[in-house]
Amino acid sequence: MQDGEKSGVGGSVDRVGVRVPPFYPAKPTLWFATLESQFAIANITQDATKYHYAISHLEPHIAELVEDIIEAPAASDKYERLKSELTKRLTASREKQVQQLLNHEELGERKPSQFLRHLKNLAGPGVPDEFLRSVWSSRLPSNVQTIVASQAAKSTLKELAELADQIMDVVTSTPQVAAASSHPGASESAQIAALTRQVEALSAKLDRMSRPRQRQTSHRRGRSASTRSLSSYKKFPNCWYHNKFGSKAHKCVQPCDYSGNAKGSR
Repeated sequence: MQDGEKSGVGGSVDRVGVRVPPFYPAKPTLWFATLESQFAIANITQDATKYHYAISHLEPHIAELVEDIIEAPAASDKYERLKSELTKRLTASREKQVQQLLNHEELGERKPSQFLRHLKNLAGPGVPDEFLRSVWSSRLPSNVQTIVASQAAKSTLKELAELADQIMDVVTSTPQVAAASSHPGASESAQIAALTRQVEALSAKLDRMSRPRQRQTSHRRGRSASTRSLSSYKKFPNCWYHNKFGSKAHKCVQPCDYSGNAKGSR
């Protein structure tokens, strides 16, 4: 039985035509999958038949990408080689076109995360995160690039964008860091050092602000109430607590001459 033929009732043969879909330059893998579905319906299994069906439905500018394969086809696995090479070359061509498009885009006044979303919208579907990360990070300020690069191996692209937002907030809100970042003679290490110092300073300030004030106040009060003036002692040898509560007093303010007070002293 030949390709494109299926056995019918009573031994008759039905010929099934192949409906080749329009080629999808942006999604070659999808096009080949759809084409192979048509091959299965038509019971086409021969490599040469698949190969000729495929190349006969390529538009001229697409066929030029695999001109060498069409002019000198492989001795075997013609279809699979055509599929593999065309997919690879179209993907590389697509990334090159996207890169040329994105090369004109700048961060401007946007946050890094907003800029990343903008680039994704321009690039369209199917563009790898690694490619987008390379284009996106190259548009960030050099000091931010350095920190983002150090975290790239252990963070997703989304997490890197959030980190870049935080760094930019510190840089733009701090005069010392902003000045170091914009100074034409500032080295990258000086910019990073300035940013690091500022982050440490902000962390220390936050730590101080988070300490309980009540505890500090109580401590100061305890120290101020632990002693009394010499004139008060001469007038009242026993402290106020022992004078009022006697042996039931739970506190004592020095100096105190209360009888039996082991801590009393002049």
